[in-house]
Amino acid sequence: MSTRHIVIETRLGPITLVAKGETIAGLYFRHHVRRPSQETFGPEVADSADPLLNEAARQLRHYLAGRRREFDLPLAAEGDAFQHAVWDIVKSIQCGDTTTYGRIAEQVGDRGLAQRVGQAVGANPLCVFVPCHRVLGSNGSLTGYAGGLKRKQALLGLEEPPEARASRLF
Repeated sequence: MSTRHIVIETRLGPITLVAKGETIAGLYFRHHVRRPSQETFGPEVADSADPLLNEAARQLRHYLAGRRREFDLPLAAEGDAFQHAVWDIVKSIQCGDTTTYGRIAEQVGDRGLAQRVGQAVGANPLCVFVPCHRVLGSNGSLTGYAGGLKRKQALLGLEEPPEARASRLF
């Protein structure tokens, strides 16, 4: 099967899910910073007619409803070797945890690569499925997110451990 897509409505706004063959190749918000042109998504199909996209939509909805903490989907992002090294590290960040660009740079071999890591994280075509929202600035600040900082904050809030939520004063 060729490239195709669906658009689903979520609490974060419309999300486009793109499949190529038997893999999920993209997850994009409407005003995604690095959203490819619509033509690259292939035709829009009914999610009920496409088992893979239907399952991706189901898992995403369950995650956004707080009923799922990880995804079990065949993913295939297009990128270079460095980007894939970064995305593999990002995929390993557990729900409710965060890390920094600098820590990922250390894991790929050189803390001086933090800016390049940031570029790779920003180019992630599978945000949420490859949870780049879990990557923060060196001081723990919310920095760049291709889907927008409000969405990043919402996703982190959704994943916040109950004990941390209970200890907040506000």
